[in-house]
Amino acid sequence: MNNRFFALLFAISFLSSARAVNVIDEVAWVVGDESILLSDVEEYRQRMRYEGSSVEGDPYCYIPEQLALQKLYLDQAKIDSITADEKVVSNQVEMRITYLISQVGSKEKLEEYFNQDIASLREELTEMVTNQQIIQQMQRKIVGDTKVTPAEVKEFFKSLPDDSIPEIPTQIEVQLLTVAPAVSVKAIEDVKAKLRGFKDRVDAKETEFSTLAILYSEDKESAKHGGELGFMGRGQLVSEFADVAFSLRDPSRVSKVVETEFGFHIMQLIEKSGDKVNVRHILMKPKSTLSEKNDAMKRLDSIVAVLDSSVMSFEQAVALYSVDKGSKNSLGLLTNPKTGSSKFQMSELPQDIAKAVYRLNQGEITKPFMMVDSKGNEVYAIAKVKTLLKAHKANVEDDFMAIKAAYQEQKNAELLKAWVLEKQKSIYVRIDPKWRNCDFQYPGWIK
Repeated sequence: MNNRFFALLFAISFLSSARAVNVIDEVAWVVGDESILLSDVEEYRQRMRYEGSSVEGDPYCYIPEQLALQKLYLDQAKIDSITADEKVVSNQVEMRITYLISQVGSKEKLEEYFNQDIASLREELTEMVTNQQIIQQMQRKIVGDTKVTPAEVKEFFKSLPDDSIPEIPTQIEVQLLTVAPAVSVKAIEDVKAKLRGFKDRVDAKETEFSTLAILYSEDKESAKHGGELGFMGRGQLVSEFADVAFSLRDPSRVSKVVETEFGFHIMQLIEKSGDKVNVRHILMKPKSTLSEKNDAMKRLDSIVAVLDSSVMSFEQAVALYSVDKGSKNSLGLLTNPKTGSSKFQMSELPQDIAKAVYRLNQGEITKPFMMVDSKGNEVYAIAKVKTLLKAHKANVEDDFMAIKAAYQEQKNAELLKAWVLEKQKSIYVRIDPKWRNCDFQYPGWIK
């Protein structure tokens, strides 16, 4: 199990301190009408340990203050009538439960691990995610729409001590042109016939859908769980898949074959809950022949020859020939899903692309290479290094947006700190004498 799993696991167990920590409980703080217990503090401490987070100073000072800050935001949110978006909360909860199940292997193992049923686990996660969302909304309201001018950013940068100026890792912008091998009508019909055969076998109760998914589905992640996807809303599914999934009524019957950008599917209803559905599916993809793959590579070689002759630009070639819809509209320029910008650290690029561009300079184009696209399909590609900025100490000219973000973060932190100091004056706080001997970040707790 990875660190992300442990972080989520302990975030859940944080809501169940009495079950997880064998301590004689006591009230450490009272903030408004909410108590902070010793067990809360111990759970938070365990969670930080498993996440690899460190605390400077005494954890029995730092942790209760962090919990008190959360309660300040939640208290003000009640006054301001700020609530969480139930649909967003529900989506996040289902995604987290699905993730947890994928880590431990099954719904039954997850229930055994936490010694409670999925319904109880869902309830605890809902409370946690709801509070997180409310606190974030409250902080956004406090900060407001603060504007940052270029002059302020430059002054902020000038004020930084030399040893505080961050190192910016190598950043790269990449343009991509992809060509897909043809797929014959026969290959498509063969896949559809196999899926229809699976449907007939399940409908006739000759075999279990989950068994066929484990054996044959090309969605390897869901295949581990018998094809089960977990609860999904319409917006989480491609439209063709969603239309069929939400039309299913009888869990004993299998859907017709449906085509999406990922391939061909059949699916079986497990359960519906409100505006979400949980289905099993089997995904199969028609395969190109070796001859069709060779033809695609020859087509790409011809495009490279045209680019070498300077008859057209890389951007023009993308517009004419590339099959990648995601980057075609941006003339091949890839978008970093983590940041939403076009800049990547080398480690953030898809592995096949990173290998191809690793040793290139700005403006150079790779040799043709095979890669797996975001839909899991094999395609042939060439990539161009549009810009390459080597690792360096931050400067305003090259890294204005990164410096602006750092300044914005500092400005927001100052606004939040001012709000906390003011809020402390109007809310009831009582700290047990044993918990008072601390150098708090916000000294106004003890009046």
